[in-house]
Amino acid sequence: MRHLLQRCRPLYQLREFRVIFLLNVLVGLGHSFVGPFMSVFGTKEAQMNPVVFGTFMTLLAVGGIVIATVLSHYSDTRYSRRSMMLLGGVFGILGYVGFAYLRTFLPLVLVGVCFLGVASITFSQAFAYAREAISRSAIPPGESVFYMNAFRMFYALAWTVGPAISSWVMVAFSFRAVFLCAATCFLAFVIVVWNVVPEVTPTGSNTTTRDEQSLLKLLGRWDVFAHFFAFVLIFTAGTVGMMALPLLVLDVLNGTKEQVGIVYCIAPVFELPFMLYFGLLATRRDTAAIIRAGIVIAIVYYGLLIAVQMPWHIYPLQILSAALTAVTSGVAISYFQNYMPDFPGTATNLFMNAMRIGSTVGYLLFGTLAWGFGYRRVFLGCALLSVGALALMAVPARKPGAALTSG
Repeated sequence: MRHLLQRCRPLYQLREFRVIFLLNVLVGLGHSFVGPFMSVFGTKEAQMNPVVFGTFMTLLAVGGIVIATVLSHYSDTRYSRRSMMLLGGVFGILGYVGFAYLRTFLPLVLVGVCFLGVASITFSQAFAYAREAISRSAIPPGESVFYMNAFRMFYALAWTVGPAISSWVMVAFSFRAVFLCAATCFLAFVIVVWNVVPEVTPTGSNTTTRDEQSLLKLLGRWDVFAHFFAFVLIFTAGTVGMMALPLLVLDVLNGTKEQVGIVYCIAPVFELPFMLYFGLLATRRDTAAIIRAGIVIAIVYYGLLIAVQMPWHIYPLQILSAALTAVTSGVAISYFQNYMPDFPGTATNLFMNAMRIGSTVGYLLFGTLAWGFGYRRVFLGCALLSVGALALMAVPARKPGAALTSG
C-alpha cells in the first residue's frame, strides 16, 4: 500500500496531471451520456431497423477512421495538442447539437461523419497529451503504463455516473436533452483546453519522414499486425455486445430503461481499482500476457450473458466487464504507445483505429446477428470473436521498445 501511495503522489501534486484528469472526466461524461443508448436512439427514436442502424453506425465509424488518422498525423508533425483538442471539442458540440434535433437517416449520417468524426480525436489526443506530460515529468519511462492507466481510470469514473444521469434525463425529458447534455460536456472540455493547456510544438515536427518509414516497418511486422487484428476482434465483440445489451434488457428480459442505466454504471465502479491494479501489475509483468488474461475474461463474460434470465443477473457480470475494459482500454493504450514513444498521437490513433475498425465490423455484425438470431445469441458471436483474439495474441511479441530501431 505504501508503494502504491508513493506512485500516486505525482497524480495530485502535478498541475498538468490534474488537468488531464479533468479532461478525461469531461470526455468520458460526453461519451457515457450517449454511448449506452445509441442503439435505443437509432431503433426506437429514429425508427431504423437493426440492419439500417448497423449501416448508420458503420458510416459514422468509417468517417471517424479516415478523419482521425489524418488529424493524428498532423498532431504529431504540424499542429499542437491544444489546437487538435480545441478542434475536436468544438466539432463535438456541433455534432451533438445536430443529433439533438435531427431524426432522419441522411442528415444524421452527414452530421455524424463530418462533425462527430472530427470530435472522435478528443480521446486519443487527450491520451497523447498525457503521454507527453509524463515524458516531461521525472517519472521513469518504465512506470508510464501505471500513470496512463490512472488517467484512463478517470475516464472510467465518468462512466460510473454518466449512464445513470443520461437514463434519468431520457426518461424525464427526451433524447434531445441527452444529446444537449453531451454537447455541454464538450463545451466544458473546450473551455478547459482554451484556458489551461499550453501550446507546445509537436515532438515529431523535425523527424516526420524517418518515423513515417519506421511506422510502415512496424505495421509490416507479423507480431504487431497479429496483435492489432486481435484488438480489432475484441473491439468488434465489445461493440456488438454494447449494442445488444440494452436491447437484451428491454426486449428479452422485459427490463426498464432505469435498469439499463444501472447495468452501465456498475462496471465503471469496479474499473477504478482494476485500472490501478493492472497498471501497477504492468510495471512488473509482460503487458501482452496481461492482455491475454483480459481476453480470457471476455470469453467468460460473454458466455455467461447467454444464460441470464433476469435483468439483475447482469449486474454481477459487469465486474468481469470492468476487468476486461481495464486491460483492453487501459494497459493496451500504453502497449501501442511504447512502439512509437516520439509519436504518441499516431501510436494512440493506431490503438483507436483498432477500436474504430472493430466498431465498424461490430455495427454490421450487430444488425445481421440481431436480425437473424435474436439478441441473446448475439453474445455467442462475441465469445467466438474473443476466442479468435486470444489466438492472435498468442503470437510472441518482440520487445516494444525495440520496434523502431529494428530492421
